[in-house]
Amino acid sequence: MFKPMIKRTMAALAVSGLALAGSLGVAQAEYPEKPITMVIPLGAGGSHDLNARVITSIIPEYLGQAMIVRLTPGAGGQKGTQEVSRAAADGYTLLFTHNYIDMLQQYVETLPYDPLKDFVPVVRVNYAPASIVVRADSPYQTFEELVADAKARPGELNLGHSGNWGAFFVPAAQIMKKLDFSMNMVPYQGGGPAMQALLSGDSDMTMSFPSGNAALLAAGKIRVLATAGKERLYEDVPTFEEVGIDGDIGFMHRFVLAPAGTPPEVIAKLESAFMALKDDTSFQRLMSTLDESIDLIGSAEYQTMREAQAVAYQDLVKSLTSQ
Repeated sequence: MFKPMIKRTMAALAVSGLALAGSLGVAQAEYPEKPITMVIPLGAGGSHDLNARVITSIIPEYLGQAMIVRLTPGAGGQKGTQEVSRAAADGYTLLFTHNYIDMLQQYVETLPYDPLKDFVPVVRVNYAPASIVVRADSPYQTFEELVADAKARPGELNLGHSGNWGAFFVPAAQIMKKLDFSMNMVPYQGGGPAMQALLSGDSDMTMSFPSGNAALLAAGKIRVLATAGKERLYEDVPTFEEVGIDGDIGFMHRFVLAPAGTPPEVIAKLESAFMALKDDTSFQRLMSTLDESIDLIGSAEYQTMREAQAVAYQDLVKSLTSQ
């Protein structure tokens, strides 16, 4: 009479034990257990792509898992950004983006996500000064010559950029308004495609960042006419300030975001791994080959910067769209 009951009790205890062991195993599993995907909302060959290849070659040493780059260009960066906003908030899908997509686009169109509510920063990796670039065989030897021709032929010269209200579009619009000239603005799906359009002769000028310039300058394929900032990036190339442009125009922040709701301990683990890159000699060497800086800022500090950008960019858009 009691034997069946004993058997059923033992079986129930065994099942409960397995379930408990399984739940403890899940609870004790340490992030990350599998590769992490880094989504870039831009096309191949641009500065984000190049920087990401360096990051993902080193950071597995600090995370214990691979980090895989996935390029998802489209809609001026919104396609990839929306994808990450809808991803599980578990730390396995991240967004590697920039300040114009992140904080400025909300003021020029309705977005399918809320930049401040739907994302949390992990880390800012660096920031970079934009360059005004033409082909090596271009007739323009100086920025002043380019501007003079653009003024003589309003709207006839093509300026290839990385997407509307993106990292090239905004400083180009600021420069044209400041110096009172116009060019035909042609959008591409990122800085890489914009540079290819320049090299193929489809555009007369583009903008680029140090990592996008490095190999092409070494190969003698492009000429840099001016660079953002108050200090020269290249010895024989004037700064924006030297050619009459505000020295604060033309800087892009590169940073990593995670979907809102990602556990704080996961953000902390990711932040720690990224911050460790600052002292990694291999990372330093590879970033040097791209002529890129290393300016890591943690999650909380960069969130404060994002909130300040949100205010500043609202004023910037008003200034660019006013007559």
